[in-house]
Amino acid sequence: MEWKMNHSTKKQVDRFDIITDEVTLPNGDITTFSYIDFAKGVCILPITNDHKILCLKQYRHSLKSWEWELPAGMIDSESDLSPLTAAKRELEEETGYQAEHWMELGSFYPSPGSTSEEIFLFAAAGLTKTKQQLENSEQIEVHKISMKTLKEMVMTGDFRHGAGLAAILRYKFATD
Repeated sequence: MEWKMNHSTKKQVDRFDIITDEVTLPNGDITTFSYIDFAKGVCILPITNDHKILCLKQYRHSLKSWEWELPAGMIDSESDLSPLTAAKRELEEETGYQAEHWMELGSFYPSPGSTSEEIFLFAAAGLTKTKQQLENSEQIEVHKISMKTLKEMVMTGDFRHGAGLAAILRYKFATD
């Protein structure tokens, strides 16, 4: 017997849709699952010509702290952007750089028990400076950090950005 969907409700809260599904499990039990239905996203590992990584220091209100991150953002479902097009847009908006070379690093689900979000990962190289284009709610500082320093930040827990960690890991596996 498979999982049977009995009914589903959706409640929009700001930019999130909260879904509650009532399902009948294979053993016959009826239970509910709630999760956030969230837009797909992108995360980029930008590598400069001198092999530094463009990292962001960004204020995150949900944590009430400044966090080290890689450039990332949502894929606008209304404009039907491809993940690569969205990654190019996010890189330029958040860092003020464009990239000539792009490497797809696959996708992952950051928290499949509580959200439907899928994040597509990329590495970008051949960077040229343009102009940072931040949204009014974004406070972002761009820093060039060596891969060695970034590795130390990951190991000490100073770099905790989940999508960034996934991008770094996938890139390291792809280039080893």
